[in-house]
Amino acid sequence: MGRHLRALGKGPLMFDYRSKLITVDQALDLVDDGDNITVGLGANEPPTFLGNLHRIADRVSDVTVTNCLPTAPGEYLSEENIRNAFRIDCWFATPPLRKLWSTGRVSYIPNHLHLAGTKRNFHKPSKIMISLASTPEADGRTRFACGNTYEEKIAAQAELRILEISPNAPHCFGQNYLDWDSIDYVIESDARPGTIPAATPNEKDLAIGRTIADLVDDGDCIQVGIGGIPNAVCGYLHEKKDLGIHTEMMTTGIMGLMRAGVVTGARKQVDVGKTVFAFALGSAEMYEFIHDNPDCLTGRGEEVNNPYLIARNDNQVSINTTIEVDLTGQCCSESIGTQQISGTGGQSDTATGAQRSRNGRSIIALYSTVEKVDKVTGRLEVLSKIVPILRPGAAVSLSRNDVDWVVTEYGAVSLRGTTIAERVALLISIAHPDFRDGLYADAVKYGFISVAPSVTRVGS
Repeated sequence: MGRHLRALGKGPLMFDYRSKLITVDQALDLVDDGDNITVGLGANEPPTFLGNLHRIADRVSDVTVTNCLPTAPGEYLSEENIRNAFRIDCWFATPPLRKLWSTGRVSYIPNHLHLAGTKRNFHKPSKIMISLASTPEADGRTRFACGNTYEEKIAAQAELRILEISPNAPHCFGQNYLDWDSIDYVIESDARPGTIPAATPNEKDLAIGRTIADLVDDGDCIQVGIGGIPNAVCGYLHEKKDLGIHTEMMTTGIMGLMRAGVVTGARKQVDVGKTVFAFALGSAEMYEFIHDNPDCLTGRGEEVNNPYLIARNDNQVSINTTIEVDLTGQCCSESIGTQQISGTGGQSDTATGAQRSRNGRSIIALYSTVEKVDKVTGRLEVLSKIVPILRPGAAVSLSRNDVDWVVTEYGAVSLRGTTIAERVALLISIAHPDFRDGLYADAVKYGFISVAPSVTRVGS
């Protein structure tokens, strides 16, 4: 035991490492019927613990695993084990969880990310909080591998705090650690943080990315996520100078901007020169980049994503994507009708925070259309993603009160301070041309406007 001691910080150790070291089997023995286990977000999931969790499926029942953006594979997520032993409560769904909705044992937790830990503690404190972590520093301070979105907050009220320590986990600076006295147990592994593939931008992504980049000025402080559109945005941002980063999520695209010298943080008002994020999720190369990188600073999710703290930096620009937008500006970014497919995450946090910033902007991007196979006819349909009203049951991720810029491949419009009638015209102007007349007709039907423009022209 203690095979990772050689990887610990330089200098004499100021804590008793072996006293808290347990095996995976011993950790599993701590799990009882009805327990709530909260695991780290995304790349902070403990792969070894979760990879062995299915082994206790025959002795436990109704064990809840609370997670967010799960990346670690595990047999505990099989339909049989979910039905017989485990439940999943999630802050952000991913494809493996969506496949399990029909079991009735997976459910989404509506949330704004900066309040996720606080509200979960209020409702359902954890028996166990467990996260992947880097090897401890000489004084015992042990850092969560890839961020601190809710991990520390959940740990504060958990009955047991367990860290899976791996020398392959990045060591990041910032407010992302537990002191040794706050840790109950540690497990050793050689696990690596979970990765997600980088999406290659398509033609629509590039058109949208170009438009968004034109809304960003030299010296702006940005927040951007992952996917084809954000990756295209990052590609075009290489033309900018002295960008700052205050973002929910550290991405491979941001790493590229830092390496190119585009991101300096020199014009930030807070955390000058630092790239600030709540969590990192992306490629193995990016995890190596943030390891011991003094330019990267991890913060607590409740602070990094707090809209009022986001606004401390001038010229904050948030860049998010959505699934559909109705003609009043409501954005559904997480469900298709009643079917939950992702989560609100930090979209509302970052969008409202950016607009509170001096000269800040919030940008919501989406394709103008989506292709869908009709289940009855089998034919491929093209549907508008700018819609008169959201689908029944659709979640409103960003309210119409908080929407600012909306961008499609047909352009960008600012809805800030506009009326419903003005929004109808603006949003239809960036809808696919094939759907514009129909959208105007629906706008009249639903009472958003009294007369469509074509009718006005005929009567004038």
